[in-house]
Amino acid sequence: MATESDAHAMPRFPEDFLWGVSTSAHQIEGAADLRGPSVWDEFTAGPGRVTDGSTAAVACDHYHRYREDVALLADLGVGGYRFSVSWPRVDSPGGLGFYDRLGGG
Repeated sequence: MATESDAHAMPRFPEDFLWGVSTSAHQIEGAADLRGPSVWDEFTAGPGRVTDGSTAAVACDHYHRYREDVALLADLGVGGYRFSVSWPRVDSPGGLGFYDRLGGG
C-alpha cells in the first residue's frame, strides 16, 4: 500500500537515462556583429516588442564563452546538449566553424 510520502517521492529514472539541456541561438550566442541580421533581430527591434529594449547583440556571449559553458554543463553531469543553429551565422564567413568548435570538431 502506498503511503503519503510515496506520493511525493521523486520519480526514479533508469540508470541509462540521459539528462540534457537545450538552448536557442538567438537567446544565448551574442556576437551579432559576426553574423547577419535574423528575423528575430528585426522583430525585437520594433518599438515596444521587448519591455526593456534589450537585444541579442551580446546575450550570454556563448559565442565567445562556449568552452566555459560546455565545461559547466559537464560539471553538472549533463549528458546531452541540443543547440539551435542561427542561419545568419551559418551564412556568414566562419559561421560553420563556430558550430564545428561547439560540437567538439
